[in-house]
Amino acid sequence: MIELSKAEFSVMEALWQGYPAKASDIIKRLSDDTQWHEKTIKTLVSRLVKKQAVTFEKQGREYIYTPTIERDDYTQKESRSFIQRLFRGRIAPLVSGFAKTHPLSQTDIDELKNVIKEWEDKQGK
Repeated sequence: MIELSKAEFSVMEALWQGYPAKASDIIKRLSDDTQWHEKTIKTLVSRLVKKQAVTFEKQGREYIYTPTIERDDYTQKESRSFIQRLFRGRIAPLVSGFAKTHPLSQTDIDELKNVIKEWEDKQGK
């Protein structure tokens, strides 16, 4: 799968908010969160096109951009890669380490319990 820098991921996030999108739409979405110049954003979009993370169509004088990868697919792949690199593929050290430094809300605890229950149900336990 395609590797994205932090800046490229920010552009993808802006595009995933709604597409197809014009460059001006992407720039507007990013203006609230970044101090990037318009030219910087257009350069990042061009890089994403070269990486084949984004496609475009020319309509008159404007380019209309569409992502070629879904956000969920990308974040799942990156999550697996992160857990593999930092925790040797084990999720428990990630969750316990996070819980030690950031209190879990009851909603977080309930969601984790549901994930475990669903996994156990699939495994027939």
